[in-house]
Amino acid sequence: METKETPNALEVKAKKSAAVLQTANAKVMNIQLRKGEAIPEHNADAEVVIVVRKGRVRFTSDGETVEATPENVLHLAPMENHQLLAEEDSDLLVFQIKA
Repeated sequence: METKETPNALEVKAKKSAAVLQTANAKVMNIQLRKGEAIPEHNADAEVVIVVRKGRVRFTSDGETVEATPENVLHLAPMENHQLLAEEDSDLLVFQIKA
């Protein structure tokens, strides 16, 4: 068993994302966004699960917008276009899982 540290969102200023773990079938990213920061539309060739550890982030996909918070988990299908906007300073874990 291995433990990976993830940076504190308020301590990370120059870096917005960091790979926490990568294997042949999975990738885990830690992303920090300041309030008002956005990531433009993109997609991934894997199942994506997003866990918000802190903050509130608005995700938009195919004209539908949902709010991701520490109280819920967001799932995106492979190749699903999406974009996001941080409503608050936010810290996310993004899991990309290939079948």
